[in-house]
Order: sequence, then C-alpha cells, then structure tokens
Amino acid sequence: MSFAVIQTGGKQYRVSTGDEIAVEKIKGDYKVGDKVTIDSVVLKDDGKDTTLGAPFISGSKVEATITENGKLDKVMVVRYRAKSRYHKRNGHRQPYMTLKIDSIN
Repeated sequence: MSFAVIQTGGKQYRVSTGDEIAVEKIKGDYKVGDKVTIDSVVLKDDGKDTTLGAPFISGSKVEATITENGKLDKVMVVRYRAKSRYHKRNGHRQPYMTLKIDSIN
C-alpha cells in the first residue's frame, strides 16, 4: 500500500489514498467539494521504493477534496498578573478543513 507524508499548516501528515484528515485551514476561498493540490510532499513510498525529499520531492503532489469546513472548540486564553488587578480573557476558535485524499502522484 502506498503512502506519502505531506506538510501543511506547519504540521506533517501521513496519508494514503482514501484517507480523511483534518488540517488547518488552507489560505484561499475554498468551499466543500473543491479540489486541493498539495505540492509539499516530504516522503513517498509505493510499497517497494521510498523517495525522500530535501526538503520536498519536486514534481510530486497529493490531490484531495474538501469534505468539511469548520472551527474547532473554543480555547480560552487568560492573562493574569498577581497583586496588580490585571486580568484579560480571550477566546479563540481555530478554523480547519477535512480533506479526503484522492490520489498521490
């Protein structure tokens, strides 16, 4: 079974054809059902031959379809300094995309 290691959003993911992965939102105006091409392939294995990039494999790409857009659960960020009546609270919801891997080239 072939697989690849891709890099997106500052993280690396091991993917095979048919996998679904949740990644940080990719820049651009993408909707559910759109095709996305990821060119930053770090490693590729086809079962008998392994190719390693330095840092990426030139000419190699992974094609995926967006199946979901959304936001993760809220993370509360609190800043506090003792004895100075200083406290701030802020919330953050990280946007993400779910990708279904179509092909590894």
